[in-house]
Amino acid sequence: MATKSTSRKKSSSAKKSSRKKSSSTKKSFSAGGKSAAKKRSSRRKSSSRKYSPSAGKNVEREMREFKMGKLKSGSGRKVKSRKQAIAIGLSEARRSGKKVPRKKS
Repeated sequence: MATKSTSRKKSSSAKKSSRKKSSSTKKSFSAGGKSAAKKRSSRRKSSSRKYSPSAGKNVEREMREFKMGKLKSGSGRKVKSRKQAIAIGLSEARRSGKKVPRKKS
């Protein structure tokens, strides 16, 4: 009967140690959660559109040309990447004065 009670004590101490480990991991996540919450709140403040609908139409047109294989860059070479096709559409929208954010670099 004494052996049964010691085995119960060992299992309860093992549970306590696992609880301590989980509480330390919770603290590290909560610190990261606060900064993420601040970022989200700043995003909510800007409720206006970043890109105008007509700028999206420019990008759609360039993507269609890219998929058909007819889109060419400024140097006259064929465009091979999707990202480059989007960049061409956005730059054309900027030239025509549509609402598009500035280039970052």
